[in-house]
Amino acid sequence: MAFKFENLKVWQRAVDLTGEVDELTKSFPKEELYVLTSQMKRATDSIALNIGEGSTGQTDKEFNRFLGIALRSAIEVITCLYVGRRRKIIQQADFEKFYNELTEIIKMIQALRNSLK
Repeated sequence: MAFKFENLKVWQRAVDLTGEVDELTKSFPKEELYVLTSQMKRATDSIALNIGEGSTGQTDKEFNRFLGIALRSAIEVITCLYVGRRRKIIQQADFEKFYNELTEIIKMIQALRNSLK
């Protein structure tokens, strides 16, 4: 692997999550295309994108900043899950699956941030 981030388990899981969220949002109603679907996919993509961008050629302080952005994006996706559940377009089983995966990714980001200090 050519880039540092490609070896990071948290980045790998975040990339996997982008595909899973893409599949989930395909079942959303058309009226959500430019609302919740777009927001949820962009926030999910942002997790992996910020981990990757921050890891390469940056100081630990700068990487930590990018990880903070990734962390906030993960929290944003969790909020999207709540909104989707409230709008009855995300079933409880999917909510729990994605909530648990995001919780693990958040823990991994926090652990990585702590290792940089």
